[in-house]
Amino acid sequence: MKTIKSILHFLASVFMYSVLFLLLLIATTVIIYVVEQKQNIASGNPTAPIFSAYVIITNSMDPTIMVNDAIINRRSQPASIKVGDIITYVSDDAISYGKTITHRVVAKDQDDMGRYRFRTKGDNNNAEDPWIVLEKNVIGKAMFKIPMLGYIQQLLATAYGWIIAIVLPCLGIIIYDIIKLIKTLMLSNSKNKKPKKIDDMPNSMKTDGDDTELTSNGKGDIQHEKKISKVNLLYLTQLLYFVF
Repeated sequence: MKTIKSILHFLASVFMYSVLFLLLLIATTVIIYVVEQKQNIASGNPTAPIFSAYVIITNSMDPTIMVNDAIINRRSQPASIKVGDIITYVSDDAISYGKTITHRVVAKDQDDMGRYRFRTKGDNNNAEDPWIVLEKNVIGKAMFKIPMLGYIQQLLATAYGWIIAIVLPCLGIIIYDIIKLIKTLMLSNSKNKKPKKIDDMPNSMKTDGDDTELTSNGKGDIQHEKKISKVNLLYLTQLLYFVF
């Protein structure tokens, strides 16, 4: 039973830390995006954010990037984008005007003004995209993907999903740690209250009465109490972490 509880506690902790990492990654990306966009608007020179993240909603890039995978982009200089790179851009073509698209670069050239232009194609599409991507519309070059992050996003977008994925695991870990903390405290108290045998006491502490209450502050007891205090402090710290 103890092994099962430990395994469940470990799995819940791994899950919670994984979700926390993803949330922090998303939050960091959003913060960087918002701060930089405000600076760009204030300076009158709007540019793509340094980092951006998008969830793929079509199968045009299968099997490289699947539906509900998240793609993390980094703003890149047009000259550094090569054929074979995956880029995210905003289309200004009449067919897909305003849509954000993530496709692979299959051709690259420059116009008379030296501005770069790109031809793109989805890995799962039979033909190239019927439009030219201008360098000003490129958001960034794909750095890496996070598989199936879109499913977590959809789950956390609902009240039930938030309760199942965040609230219940947190409560489970907190309750488990509270029970373990109580057991540790009870064990500490029971050992501290346990009387010493008369034979183990110094002669100066022995009496002939039966009602004498004796305590000992020997080195061994002090070390034990310090050890228990450290364990209690550890669980209290962990408990406060999950609460706040």
